[in-house]
Amino acid sequence: MSLSQHHYSLAVQWTGNLGEGTSSYRGYSRDHDIVIPGLPVLRGSADPTFHGDRDRYNPEQLLLAALAQCHMLSFLHVAVRHGVVVTGYRDEATGRLRLNQDGSGQFESVTLNPQVTVADEAHVALAEQMHREANQVCFIARSVNFPVLHSPVTVASRPPN
Repeated sequence: MSLSQHHYSLAVQWTGNLGEGTSSYRGYSRDHDIVIPGLPVLRGSADPTFHGDRDRYNPEQLLLAALAQCHMLSFLHVAVRHGVVVTGYRDEATGRLRLNQDGSGQFESVTLNPQVTVADEAHVALAEQMHREANQVCFIARSVNFPVLHSPVTVASRPPN
């Protein structure tokens, strides 16, 4: 395999047959397992609005998590390239999904709200700007057809020398 191509695989196994399969819309569970070899099973379902189990992850949450996670990893990479020492990172991401009259739907946007701590106050402004660059190199953000917005807050863990 070349370094420019990577392949990913997993299994999704529906576990929601309550005895009669999909004989009626409310007669089956949306529960499923996401199985990736060597990792704990991720228990999934639909959003509770769509008859899912609120104690399981839903695809919309996982897409939002993938975007937030990818941005964070891309941002940390960009920080190293710019010589900015990041000492803390937390994101409280939100997404907006629109339902259509035909029963379909799609995300309209995602807003990432990274709260970043840098070691040097002199790097606060640069760190704020680096989110644009991180968005450009984030594989997941480059793959979606809706805007991924950023509302960062950056603080320094120590004042400039």
